Amino acid sequence: MSTEGVEANRAPWVRRVALGHVGLRLGIILSLLFLLIGFVSITWTPYPLDRINLSEQLQNPSLLHWLGTDHLGRDLVSMVMKGTLASFIVAAIAVVIGMLFGVPPGLAAAAWGRRADRAASHAGDFLSLFPALVVAILIATAFGPGALSAMIAIGIVNIGVFARVTGSSAAMLWKANYVAAARLAGLSAWEAAKRHLLPAISPVILVQALRQLAFGVLSEAALSYVGVGIQPPGTSLGLMLREAQSFMLVEPLPVLVPGIAIALIALALNLAAEGLGKLIDTPLARLGADRVAG
Repeated sequence: MSTEGVEANRAPWVRRVALGHVGLRLGIILSLLFLLIGFVSITWTPYPLDRINLSEQLQNPSLLHWLGTDHLGRDLVSMVMKGTLASFIVAAIAVVIGMLFGVPPGLAAAAWGRRADRAASHAGDFLSLFPALVVAILIATAFGPGALSAMIAIGIVNIGVFARVTGSSAAMLWKANYVAAARLAGLSAWEAAKRHLLPAISPVILVQALRQLAFGVLSEAALSYVGVGIQPPGTSLGLMLREAQSFMLVEPLPVLVPGIAIALIALALNLAAEGLGKLIDTPLARLGADRVAG
């Protein structure tokens, strides 16, 4: 093949990797910015969240209140800072739940053969049949609404996702030469999967974790909006939407501010996930996978 042909074949991948770098950097920068805003709220906000001043309700942005105030006269900047932290915490714990209870079954399914893989896949599909909202309502009925109910509900949905992703990724590498060598050396199927497959598929799991983190932020907002997520006196971006909806026609900012924050956080996390995914999915990675599987 001529040099021009090689360059022509490589060009789409080069462009894809370049776009991956741009998306990854932009996504990481935006995500870290929102994380910083959330963590700063632990020690400082412009105004206390419990500062209610009805004489300042529904004010427009000003030097005193940069994004205005809500229907109780609370500062929207302070509310968004605290709400961002709460949304991230719920989404992150839900991702941890999904990984803890989804990754091991996925690995085990790949190690123990096609039947186990099918069983794990069917179990993941079954869990995915129940949206987080339905699960949260059931949990809230039993234990009451709150952050814990939202974490468990979103986490249950995540379990199925991580089980399927882990199982399918690990199954593709199960016949690799280095796994076969580990089995011949006396390692059990589980030990071989844990020592060799898990590190190999960890980038794929990381990409999925970023996607599920974005999903968790959106789900937390939806759950709090319908009343089964975080409850007052706590706050979250979804709860801010719920509390402000009655005043939207009078003053739209208390709705727009948390809504835009939710959209930007989800966009940032998805950009980071897609960018990382494009960097992982390169010709070199595919060639390496073909060689170890050969």
